[in-house]
Amino acid sequence: MNNFRNYLFGPALAGAMLFSLNVSAQTAPAADLPKNWHQLDLKADGYYGISLNNAYNFLKGKKSKTVVVATIDSGIDTNQTDLKSILWVNPKEIPNNGKDDDKDGLVDDVHGWDFLGGPGGKVDYTETTEEVREYNRLKPKYENVTTAPAGSEKEFAYWQKVKAQHDETVGKSSTELGQLSPMMNALMATSGYIKRELKLSSTQTFTRADLDKISSTNDTITQSKGLWQQMFMQVDGDNSKVIKEFSEYLAKLNNDVNPDLSARKNIVGDNPDVQDGKPYGNNVLTNPDASHGTGVAGLIGAVRGNGYGIDGVADNVRIMSIKAVPNGDEYDKDIANAIRFAVDHGAKVVNMSFGKKISPHKEWVDAAFKYAADHDVLLVQASGNDGQDVDAKPEFPNDRFADGSQTDGDNVISVGASSAKVGDDLAASFSNYGKNTVDVFAPGVKVTSIDLNAEFNTADGTSFASPITAGIAALVLEYYPNLSAKQLKQVILQSATPTSGVTVVKPGSKDEKVDFTTLSKTGGIVNAYNAVQIASKLKGERKDK
Repeated sequence: MNNFRNYLFGPALAGAMLFSLNVSAQTAPAADLPKNWHQLDLKADGYYGISLNNAYNFLKGKKSKTVVVATIDSGIDTNQTDLKSILWVNPKEIPNNGKDDDKDGLVDDVHGWDFLGGPGGKVDYTETTEEVREYNRLKPKYENVTTAPAGSEKEFAYWQKVKAQHDETVGKSSTELGQLSPMMNALMATSGYIKRELKLSSTQTFTRADLDKISSTNDTITQSKGLWQQMFMQVDGDNSKVIKEFSEYLAKLNNDVNPDLSARKNIVGDNPDVQDGKPYGNNVLTNPDASHGTGVAGLIGAVRGNGYGIDGVADNVRIMSIKAVPNGDEYDKDIANAIRFAVDHGAKVVNMSFGKKISPHKEWVDAAFKYAADHDVLLVQASGNDGQDVDAKPEFPNDRFADGSQTDGDNVISVGASSAKVGDDLAASFSNYGKNTVDVFAPGVKVTSIDLNAEFNTADGTSFASPITAGIAALVLEYYPNLSAKQLKQVILQSATPTSGVTVVKPGSKDEKVDFTTLSKTGGIVNAYNAVQIASKLKGERKDK
C-alpha cells in the first residue's frame, strides 16, 4: 500500500516530546471542521465540498437502480451498522455451506473475497513493500554483477531500478524507525501520567476533551498534556487508537527493514509470481487491519439518514468487499484477480485506494484494466500521497499500459486530494498530481468516515478522495443507469468545479506557488450537483443494460 494509508506518521520534530503524527496535516483540527464538510457546497456553506445536498434536491422524485460498487482494499467490518445492510450478497452463493455454489472456484464468497487469505481463516495482512520483495528475489542473481549478462539486459536494468528504490525505501524506513521508536515509549509513558492525573484505571482511555480537565502546573503533566493535544489534533479518537495506529506504522517500517518474506507462502500458499488461474484465498473480510477498507466503503455508501455514523455519497449501492491490500504493498496478481472478480460478479464501479512504486507484473494488471473496460466497468483510483508529479514518476497501477497500447483509459479516473477551504492549501500538501495523468481532485484532508467497531476516523489521503469520487459515479449511475463507464468518466471530469485563478502551494514543496488548474487534467474538484445535471442530458451508451 506504500504511502496510501490514511493514518500516516511523520518524522520526529525537535525532540521526543514535539512531533507530528501526520506529515500532511495542513488545515484546522478535525474538530473545527464539520464532520460532513466533504459533502457541503462552497457557495452555501463555505467549504469546498461536492455539493451533495444540491444533487439530491435535483434528483428528488426520480427513481434509482441499485449499483454494485467493489472496494479493493484491506477488507471491511461486515458488522458495521452503517454498512451491514448494504453489503453485496452473491445471489448464486448459499452462505456458509462450505460449497462453491456459483462454480467460480471460490467457496462461500458471499460478500466478496480475500485474496490474502489462506486455510483455516488465516490472513496475510502484514507485508513489506514491492521493492523489498523484488530486491530479495533478484539479489542472488545480480548482487555481485556490475554489467548486464548477455541475454539478461532487460532484467538487469529492472534490477538496478529495484535496487535504487529498495535502498531509498529501506534507508527512509530505518531513519524513521530510529526517530519514531522513542516516540512510542513517550506515548506509553505520558499516557500513564495523563491517566493518573485523570484518576483513570490502566484499562480506561482518554480523549482530547478529557485533556481540558487537567489544570496541573507540574512540568511532567504539562508536557504530557501538550504532547497529547498535538496528537489529537492529527488523529481522531482516544489514546488507545493513537497508540494502535502508531504501532501499526512502526510495524510497517520494520517490515521494510526486517521483512518476513515467507508470510505469503506460509499463509496463502500460492506463488504470487505465477498467474496460473488456480483459486486461492478465503472469505474472511473482517480483519484487524480492515479499518482502511471500512472507511473507504463508508464514504461511498454508508446508510444515509439513519442517525448513525456518517451519510455515504450514494444512496442505493451494494458494497462488494475484496481484500487484496495488506499493511504493506499489494501484489500485482491479487489486484489483477480482484478486478476480474469485481467485474465477473456484477460491480459497475471499482474503488482502488492503494498504490506502489514497483510493478513486476504490470501486464497482468493492465489486462485486468482492459477486461474492466470491455465489460463497461469504471475504475476509480487514488493518485497517491507522495506529493510528487506522477506524469514524471508514475505510481502503480496506472492506465499507461506496458505494451504501449494505451496511455489514458476511458474507464479509469485518477484522483488527487483537496482541502476544505479556498487558499494556498487547497491542494493537499501530500497529494500526487499530474496534468496528464491525474484527472481530478476531491476532498481528502480531514475527512471523517466510519471505522471498525462502531468508531469514527478523521484522516487525510487520496485514499479518501477516491471513494468520494467513486460515490459520485455510483450516484450518477443509480439514476442514469444507461450511461457507460466512458460516459461516467466524462460526467465526473466535465462536472469538476473550475478553479482557474486559484494559486496554491505545489504539493510536495514548501512554498512554490502554482495555479491549481496545472495539477490535474481538469484543473477542478469533483461536484455531485454538476455531475447529475450533466448526466441528465446524456443519451446512455451502456452495453450491458
